[in-house]
Amino acid sequence: MKKTKFSKFIVAAVIILNIIFTAAVLFVFLKTSNEPITLVGCWFAFTTGELWMLASIKKSEVNKNNSKEDDYEN
Repeated sequence: MKKTKFSKFIVAAVIILNIIFTAAVLFVFLKTSNEPITLVGCWFAFTTGELWMLASIKKSEVNKNNSKEDDYEN
């Protein structure tokens, strides 16, 4: 259960941080009329990668638990 709460916290944190980052980039764009293209690309690549890795960890845990249940049934 604790891992589930932690992963939900990470997903929520990433979403909130993306919203804050987007607002900050829009503010910078409003003030300077320049978009930090590289920073935006790197930020969203990083957060997408984090969520992708979290999903792969959860998937491997589910597969591991399913294989243990299959072993118990046999």
